[in-house]
Amino acid sequence: MEMPAWFVPGWRNVEPEADICLIAEGCYPYVSGGVSSWIDWLIRTHPELSFSVLAILPSMPEAEPRYQRPDNLRTVHHLYLDDRGKGQRRAWPAMTPQWYADTLNAILDHGDSDAFQELLEKLGPGRRRPSVTTLLDSPQAWQALSSGYARMPQTAFISYFWAWRALAGGLLRTLVSPLPSARLYHSVSTGYAGLLAARAAHDTGRPVMITEHGIYSNERRVEILMADWIKNSIDTGLDFTDERHDVRDFWADAFESFARIAYSAADDVIALYGDNNAFQQALGADSRKLTVVPNGVDVDRFSTLPDRVCERPTLAFIGRVTPIKDVQTFIDVAERTASKVRDFRALIIGPMDEDPEYAQSCIDAVNERGLGDIITFTGPVDVRDYMAEIDVLMLTSISEALPLVILEAGASGVPCIATDVGACREILGCPGSPGQAAVAGIGGMVAPVGDVSALVSAAVQMLNTPLERKRMGAALRSKVRIQYRSDTIAAAYTRLYSRHLCSIATREV
Repeated sequence: MEMPAWFVPGWRNVEPEADICLIAEGCYPYVSGGVSSWIDWLIRTHPELSFSVLAILPSMPEAEPRYQRPDNLRTVHHLYLDDRGKGQRRAWPAMTPQWYADTLNAILDHGDSDAFQELLEKLGPGRRRPSVTTLLDSPQAWQALSSGYARMPQTAFISYFWAWRALAGGLLRTLVSPLPSARLYHSVSTGYAGLLAARAAHDTGRPVMITEHGIYSNERRVEILMADWIKNSIDTGLDFTDERHDVRDFWADAFESFARIAYSAADDVIALYGDNNAFQQALGADSRKLTVVPNGVDVDRFSTLPDRVCERPTLAFIGRVTPIKDVQTFIDVAERTASKVRDFRALIIGPMDEDPEYAQSCIDAVNERGLGDIITFTGPVDVRDYMAEIDVLMLTSISEALPLVILEAGASGVPCIATDVGACREILGCPGSPGQAAVAGIGGMVAPVGDVSALVSAAVQMLNTPLERKRMGAALRSKVRIQYRSDTIAAAYTRLYSRHLCSIATREV
């Protein structure tokens, strides 16, 4: 396999230290999407700082980077979760098998930060730590696995075995892999990226920031509950009092544990809106570390748009075609809306390569229902080129934080309909509380997750009332231009970075 562009072919001791090391899991620069675009934006809006990126990926990427490399991005490093060669020594470290078992269980089951720190101490200096093979394929590792399984013997051993191997293996790779040198480490999620940030805080003493676009552990829990590759071993039926844990719980609880460790190590824990700060605090984040910095949009870029080509009433989805975006629900909405709005069309705009099987299921659904004349898949495009074609934007996501695409639509004067997740209600100015039927706000409407009837009702109402639609679009544009400007948000990160970098300079003089 050819090495992709930006690939760093080995650890280089002479590499100059970056000001900021961004730690990104499963996104930039190989996957398009909101978080990747945000990383690209963050680097470009701070040309006075040098950046490196540590990209955590399942394996070596086959695709080329999706983004042009910014001038101030020095290096992209890679950590592959399937790489068992990380680490240097083959000798077992100075710890008993039982201590190792108890410590791994404390980390995976409880997010014990003290156990995490103690394990790092036992593993030794950063560049002389044991290999993942030593830590994962030894008799001591088997004892640790067996000890963990003894806590949930009701689950199928083979399922637990592979889950433990994946989770413990990912944890250990974050602890023994080479760590880029930087003055500040900034993780864009918890998960394995958050563990690496916590490890960086321990190994270097340098400051650590975490920006969560969604609550990573919650999003993983949703995906784990939906995953058909995880087989249930316990049939609880409708008995909700059964507290036995199955392998799904093990997966989900481990990511929650990783979040607790990351929050404990971070100097700043940033959310895109206030409700997510509350989630972070509930998972153990110190309230004194919490702050809100929303997404921002380049409003000037969307102030003038290309001329409209098609006059058909158009409802559009913009985003990755993945299960968590629930594109199947958008297809259901489009099918029912077509019978209520004359000459209606729908656009599904965004990349389709993150989950090819799911994307194909969406294409099949359109074809099998004979909706090819109504619904169009555009693939990845510059969304600005399509904004003039869109009358109403619709997001059907199961989980969101503060969707950049709503800000882009707002900057373009396009009103939105969204499921009532994340900050969508807040951005669109919808009154009331979550769980209600479709609710109108100043810039659009929100509806309950998966409620096709409510979403259809909202779409039909907005598409058939052009004056109301225009009023909502203008109101949303005004709000976005005032509250979500890119330059204002970039300045907030400049202040955060400056505070930490100045403290380092003072401390290390």
